[in-house]
Amino acid sequence: MTQPTGFGVRPPTPAPGVAAPERRIVRTRRHARRLFWCALVLIGVAGAVGYFLGNLPAPFEDWMLLVAAGLVVLVLVVVPFLAWLSHTYTVTTRRVIERSGAFGRRSRELSHVRGYRITVRRGPLQRLWRTGTLILDDGVEQPLVIRRIPQVQLVHEVLVDQVEVNQILAHRDAQPLPAPPSAPA
Repeated sequence: MTQPTGFGVRPPTPAPGVAAPERRIVRTRRHARRLFWCALVLIGVAGAVGYFLGNLPAPFEDWMLLVAAGLVVLVLVVVPFLAWLSHTYTVTTRRVIERSGAFGRRSRELSHVRGYRITVRRGPLQRLWRTGTLILDDGVEQPLVIRRIPQVQLVHEVLVDQVEVNQILAHRDAQPLPAPPSAPA
């Protein structure tokens, strides 16, 4: 996969019969507002450890406080952050790719050439944050649901454009090439 040549520059259309290189257009994750509560927990744990370290009653020791704080941070901050970080959506010039899983990777692809129906769902809060849910349904497999992605309208426009371009190129490449003119004798 190659990168685009510049910002806002559309690569030239390949000649008929020549395969176009696959280029990455969009790579995104779910909106980061999902991590808001994780940040609050981290701030609260840091404040509590700072306050209670050295001030614990007699039966408790400082190492117990540090272990408890470490477990809370691990379960309520690190695990949700890794789950958010490991789930990506990539739109290329040929396909949409969903990858997820921190330890075991799962991948799912949907080709632009096959075509698919694109549905956008946005609630009032999602409109405020400019996020939304995209549902890509090709009618054959289970729909690919892309939840809470930022700039959903922009991603929707990119997907519509890529489906159209890929179907035009597929139709053009399916046509027989004209025979070259013969040289006069």
